[in-house]
Amino acid sequence: MGTPEFAVASLDALVNAGCNIVGVITAPDRPAGRGMQLQQSAVKKYAVEKGLHILQPEKLKNPAFLEELKNLQADLQVVVAFRMLPEVVWNMPRLGTINLHASLLPQYRGAAPINWAVINGEKETGVTTFKLQHEIDTGNILLQEKITIGENETAGELHDRMKIIGSKLLVKTVEALAVGMLEPIPQDQLAQDPSALKHAPKIFTETCRIDWNKPADQIFNLIRGLSPYPAAFTYLDGKLLKIFKASKEQASPGIEPGQYEVRGQHLRFASTDGYIYAEEVQPEGKKRMKTEDFLRGWRR
Repeated sequence: MGTPEFAVASLDALVNAGCNIVGVITAPDRPAGRGMQLQQSAVKKYAVEKGLHILQPEKLKNPAFLEELKNLQADLQVVVAFRMLPEVVWNMPRLGTINLHASLLPQYRGAAPINWAVINGEKETGVTTFKLQHEIDTGNILLQEKITIGENETAGELHDRMKIIGSKLLVKTVEALAVGMLEPIPQDQLAQDPSALKHAPKIFTETCRIDWNKPADQIFNLIRGLSPYPAAFTYLDGKLLKIFKASKEQASPGIEPGQYEVRGQHLRFASTDGYIYAEEVQPEGKKRMKTEDFLRGWRR
């Protein structure tokens, strides 16, 4: 059960490991793009290519879908980047339902764990497989693997590494479950201090707006953590400017936070304790480009 590109790596790993995939459940086709043509999810495209049986329910409690799911007689359900499941679905298989989550649970429960780990300047994160239960991302842990976050690594780059590492951990989990070799660990055993837990809520537009009245480190991490999507943004002469790649300089800025300077091929904004150099940007109504290309055609 999955929808985006992140889930494709796991499905591919399970197929290559020789698992018998009796069904793939993914989101219905949705209109998208300029012509609003129906688009298949990344998982569906892969499943079609491999000739796998596909289900695309609008509602997970639909009696017809539940009957079809039951008829698949799955021993185990695997969820990667899908939606919240009702108990009637996750409790159906003999071995239950497991989920791959892109954090070291119980840290960073929620919809955007990769983004928030980078935004918060973490040096380490990881992937976790766990058993689904009522509360989201709270089920008993099966396996975990730690991953170091690079100093300049973006959420997109980390995502691409994590989907591969996660897919391997998932196969390891499925194989161990099949022979009864895993003892699930309750998450509260790993959370000595619940008040120290960080969360990973959905990213909203306001999260993406750069507050220049913050230290350069925090702004730099926000830009990394939102790149390439949905991208951090600011306003330049009243027009929206997305920033995908940046560098930072600790210095005593000679201008007010949020003000900018153009120096040769460089565009830099002042923070409270330094400068953020915008290196890759997307001006309003245009494509993503290197800042030097943007400055070449920019009329102030």
